[in-house]
Amino acid sequence: MTVKRRDVRESALILTFERLFRDDSLAEIFEAAKETDAVIVNDDVKTLVTGILDKADEIDSIISKYSNKRAVERIPKINLAVLRLAIYEANYDERVPVNVAISEAVSLAGKYALESDVSFVNGVLGSYSRSEEALKAQ
Repeated sequence: MTVKRRDVRESALILTFERLFRDDSLAEIFEAAKETDAVIVNDDVKTLVTGILDKADEIDSIISKYSNKRAVERIPKINLAVLRLAIYEANYDERVPVNVAISEAVSLAGKYALESDVSFVNGVLGSYSRSEEALKAQ
C-alpha cells in the first residue's frame, strides 16, 4: 500500500511534536507509535523526523530570524513542530518546493493549532519564503 506524502508529513509532525515533550530516544518514540497504530511509522517518516531533529538548531535560528513576535522558546510547541517541519522540507528536501512545504504546514496548523496560530505560522513562513526567494533571485 502506497502512503501519501501528506500522511507521512502529518505523522512526522505528530512524532516531532511528541519529541518536544519526551526525553526518550527516537527509537523508543517510534516503537511506542508503532504499538498504538496512531501514526504511520515507516522509513519515510523516520527519515523526516530524524532530519528535522538533526537540523533543529539550524531550523530554530531560521525561525528566530523570521518570528518578530515571539522568541523560539515562547512559540507554542505545536507551532514550533509545524514550523520545523516546513523549514526542514523547504531547505533540506529537494523534492519539496518551498510553496508546497508552506501550504502543507499551514494546513497542518489549521488542523492542530489554534486559529490565531495559523496566521502566525503563515506569517513566519511567508517572511521566510520571500527572503529566500529574494536571495535566490540575486
